[in-house]
Amino acid sequence: MRSRWGFIPHWARDPSIGHKMINARAETVAEKPAFRDAFRNHRCLIPSDGFFEWRKEKGGKVPLFVHLKNGHPFSFAGLYSMWISPEGERISTCTIITTAANKLLESIHDRMPVIIPKKHREIWLDPALHDRNTLEPLLKPFSSGEMEAYDVTSRVNSPRFNSPENIRPVG
Repeated sequence: MRSRWGFIPHWARDPSIGHKMINARAETVAEKPAFRDAFRNHRCLIPSDGFFEWRKEKGGKVPLFVHLKNGHPFSFAGLYSMWISPEGERISTCTIITTAANKLLESIHDRMPVIIPKKHREIWLDPALHDRNTLEPLLKPFSSGEMEAYDVTSRVNSPRFNSPENIRPVG
């Protein structure tokens, strides 16, 4: 199933709330009314091969591509919701869970997406598992030793330039 990024809780009256909920904080995801039901019952994995962060510099922000050193794809911890509009339209939405930045990213940003290691994916996706004490320890920063980041073209700032060139190192 395809989901739209920007979580709309099942109880929301207006879908515009999704624009504000593109991320959920690991520290509060089990308690926040918007996310707690999904944390218990609607966990998902969002596949990726990397993500962008922006480093602040004197002349502006410099985009970086962050990925695993081995080049393998990985999975973000996510939550999903099926929202039904007053007219009956069904919209599947999702959000990525974030946590404190690891050593690699802390000088760039104070947060990072939670990456669920392959060995924990079945646990994260288990629909019968609702125990916070089992799930919350998975929401930690990924090992910085297994990741790298490098500067990329500023073209990533525009959706008009959706190209493999956007993740090639520059400089």
